[in-house]
Amino acid sequence: MKINPFIITAIIALSAVTNSCRDDEFLVSQPLDSYIADEFYNSDTQVIASTNHLYGKAWFNYYNKAVWAITEMGAGNAFSYSSDITSFKTFDVFSTNERLSEAWKSNFAVIAQSNALMNNLAVNAGANVTVTVKNNAIAEARLMRAVAYFNLVRLWGPVPIIEDNTTVASNPKINTNPIADVYKFIENDLIFASENLVSKVRGSNYAANGHVSKGTANALLAKVYLYEKKYDLAKAKAQEVINSGEFKLYGGSSLPTKSYADLFLTANNNNEESILAIQWAVTGVYGTGNNCNTQFAYSSLINASTFGGVFAPSMDLINNGYVTGDLRRKETFMLPNDHYSNILSSQGGFTVPTTINAQNTGSGIKKYVVGKATDSHGGADEWGMMANNTYLMRYADLLLIYAEATMGVSNNTADATAVSVFNQVRNRAGLPSVTNFTKADLFQERRKEFAFEAEYWFDLGRLPKSEAISILSAQNRGDASTPVYYTPTESDLMMPYPDAEVAKNPKLLETPVPYQF
Repeated sequence: MKINPFIITAIIALSAVTNSCRDDEFLVSQPLDSYIADEFYNSDTQVIASTNHLYGKAWFNYYNKAVWAITEMGAGNAFSYSSDITSFKTFDVFSTNERLSEAWKSNFAVIAQSNALMNNLAVNAGANVTVTVKNNAIAEARLMRAVAYFNLVRLWGPVPIIEDNTTVASNPKINTNPIADVYKFIENDLIFASENLVSKVRGSNYAANGHVSKGTANALLAKVYLYEKKYDLAKAKAQEVINSGEFKLYGGSSLPTKSYADLFLTANNNNEESILAIQWAVTGVYGTGNNCNTQFAYSSLINASTFGGVFAPSMDLINNGYVTGDLRRKETFMLPNDHYSNILSSQGGFTVPTTINAQNTGSGIKKYVVGKATDSHGGADEWGMMANNTYLMRYADLLLIYAEATMGVSNNTADATAVSVFNQVRNRAGLPSVTNFTKADLFQERRKEFAFEAEYWFDLGRLPKSEAISILSAQNRGDASTPVYYTPTESDLMMPYPDAEVAKNPKLLETPVPYQF
């Protein structure tokens, strides 16, 4: 994409630290910097609470609009005429784009918060704090830092690795580091997290499932290994998580009374399938809630806001994404006459009118759309934001990672275990079992399973560039009236560094420098 070689440094993220906490039972009620560190870390209870802010507001600018524009419109799953995001549809993204700036700043805010927490804990935990609790909290911070860097390296490639916020604040002109080093840094964080986080089995007490665990770290590590094409390691880590029994497929054989649709109900936040999720809440503070119910819901008739439908399904997803009988289709996007009992439930549910036409597509997005504020959906704030979680990773992802890692460099597999886990995902969707599958089958399955969950763009990024370009070029990126096609170049498959902090870090112009581990 169109590159203007400037960078927003992590100094911006530092200012976000003081405004990134949520006022609900899941999170501490004060910003991190309002505590005197040596007082706050006097007990295990205080240390356990200190990580809560990592799950909330710092992620808002990324998951409000930016990630959907970059990944869902970029990948050809979403469509919009909104002027600030149409360039992602046409592969004509410039470094001045506001969504890029939001994505960059949000991920570096998470990194800054994580650094601040772990560095404070390392020196300011009191004598009454047990080593296990302290290391678990540091591991949570390192895991969240790893997630942020995983986003950054997949979007931008070389980025600066930052472990000490104060160093960057005093000298924001720092080099980027090579992609391989960023991945090594991510691996190191996740390995530490795996070794120090608590082990658990996700049960029906969903309130106890919000924080990450050893299984979360291992699942993420399997995913990182897959992106690095370390297939044996990815398969082994995925197998370890599967064997642990910590997570279950919602609507699979272990939870047959549940379904794919149930995954996205507010009442099921932190369910057995949830590996990692943002813990949104309605607090009265802007940016603490989930805004997808406004961005995705096609109309204010079914959301808690005064407008809706900023994004719509693409014609390519509508026409080519799902076969007849795939239960995920209805839970991913709406078509005329679809009925949803959980939307406007107090009125007997909601039947989609024949006039539905978000962004002139004759449809609307369903995923993450929970309807009006009710007892079952929780409240809504004055901006129409609600408390339904945003998934960062689900168990279905882990199963498909195992299947893909088993395939490795081959283009197909009939391996019994890989086929079994592949079929678990298909069967939950109402589709018949297969006896083998190809890489194309697996990528299509991932597209259907995770549409509007910010996965498909990154999936395409794991393909040879010529293959990804071929897929993107064949997509109808117009509306219901006019088919339109665009062909990206190889450079369009990575984002340009945002230049909102014009020339603050000219070292981005230089060759990435190896990181000193």
